[in-house]
Amino acid sequence: MDRKQFIKTNIALGIGLTASKIGSAFPLPTQKEDEHHRVIVIGTGYGAAVAALRLAEKGIKVIMLEMGMDWPARKDYNTFSKLLFPDKRSTWLKTRSILPFANIFTFKKYTGVLDRMDFDGLKVYAGRGVGGGSLVNGGMAVVPKRTYFEQILPAVNANEMYDKYFPLANRMLKVNSISPAFFESTPYYKFTRTARDQAHAAGYKTTFVPNVYDFGYMEKESRNEVYQSALNGEVVYGNNAGKQSLDKTYLAAALKTGNVEIRPLHQVNAIFKTGTGYKLVVDKINTGGHVDFVKDFHCDYLFVCAGSIGTSQLMVKAKATGALPELNNEIGEGWGNNGNVMAGRNFIKQGTGSKQSCIPTMAIDDWDNQDHPLFAEISPMPMKMETWTSLYLVITKIPDRGKFIYNPLTNKVSLKVPENFGSTATATVKQLMEKLNHANGGTNAGLLFKKGIDEKICYHPLGGCVLGKATDLYGRFKGYHKLYTCDGSLLPGSTGVNPFVTITAIAERNIEKIIAQDFLS
Repeated sequence: MDRKQFIKTNIALGIGLTASKIGSAFPLPTQKEDEHHRVIVIGTGYGAAVAALRLAEKGIKVIMLEMGMDWPARKDYNTFSKLLFPDKRSTWLKTRSILPFANIFTFKKYTGVLDRMDFDGLKVYAGRGVGGGSLVNGGMAVVPKRTYFEQILPAVNANEMYDKYFPLANRMLKVNSISPAFFESTPYYKFTRTARDQAHAAGYKTTFVPNVYDFGYMEKESRNEVYQSALNGEVVYGNNAGKQSLDKTYLAAALKTGNVEIRPLHQVNAIFKTGTGYKLVVDKINTGGHVDFVKDFHCDYLFVCAGSIGTSQLMVKAKATGALPELNNEIGEGWGNNGNVMAGRNFIKQGTGSKQSCIPTMAIDDWDNQDHPLFAEISPMPMKMETWTSLYLVITKIPDRGKFIYNPLTNKVSLKVPENFGSTATATVKQLMEKLNHANGGTNAGLLFKKGIDEKICYHPLGGCVLGKATDLYGRFKGYHKLYTCDGSLLPGSTGVNPFVTITAIAERNIEKIIAQDFLS
């Protein structure tokens, strides 16, 4: 049986239909001619974008394979769906919106920009598209506390990170800060000022947080001089203006070199070692999620940067099936959710305002608390009416770690976490809510989450291929040559803050060494 017939037969058997009936519903995938490239990068998120740019600057040709769509900016500012009344562009191949609450919107399946993967009771969110998570996050560009960074990655030179690579990442990502005068005067940040004042009343400290959103543009938005993006309900489904996502920073610079090509809607399903490098089995999908064709890509150097979940699943599967048998037993271990917990409070006395910017600018910082350390992002709830509600994305320190497990019956990789995973985080956030309510009045927002707290969400998946364990200290997979990762799978489950600046800085550090030793030496 040749490969094409094998694909057709298995699809037919898998869904209980004959091949002819399938063909009448949607076209069967065909096998396209193989391609060979010197370097392939899987993914277009933070680590992938850093690797592609730095390789391209050295004249090295790079192909990037991205499972999501390209989302080019449109002159009518209508690339992305808004938060209120989202359409099919909002959601990855589902028929209903997938936010933590208020999922009342339905539409046809489409390769939209936000995905949610459900594992062992956890709801893990990820960006889908050229730019990865940078398209859908809140843009909070936070450098972790040095003492905590040294604790989680003790073998990494902290002096280099804080003197060179964190500043480099911030420059490249175009990180900036809100003007204090604008923050204090605009009605769009009343929700933050109220939450700040109530935090102070409860004995907590707050801190301003930089962002990749252009605050100069935002001030123009507030004066109605430009298209309103952050001030008109655009964030988790993408921003149509103002936000400096990767497609406008690292990826734009990489494409400008002429040495990088991005292939959207290319989903990598398997990786194999060959005599001269690596082979990837790739589905070219369409916007309905169906496979148009299957293709083998071959390369000499492979960077697996599909994010914590994607990279871990690919590598665990490759090890378990014998495709990459020399990967060590640390593959799939050390996964964490960065201690993520969502929480809300109702009946806020001062009110939170009917106008709310979608870009967070402040956090409650109690990370030095010995018993219940936390970093709580003061989040918007832009419903265009007064809700009397404060919302928080809380980052906590939790000891529990999950692991990825391959199931040979389904040929899939799942994530398993300990039975009481998140209990420490829940206790920390429960104490935070109690202190805020006791000092200011208000109650936990039970209409948003059960008892006002949701420890089952994860916006910051980290780990699975931890630096120095599954890889060497620069992201080279142990057991193989010319096989790397530069993404969030390297970080051991926690950073103590929003993690994308750390991912970017570690990627800058790693690729510098890899290029010098593996490409130029």
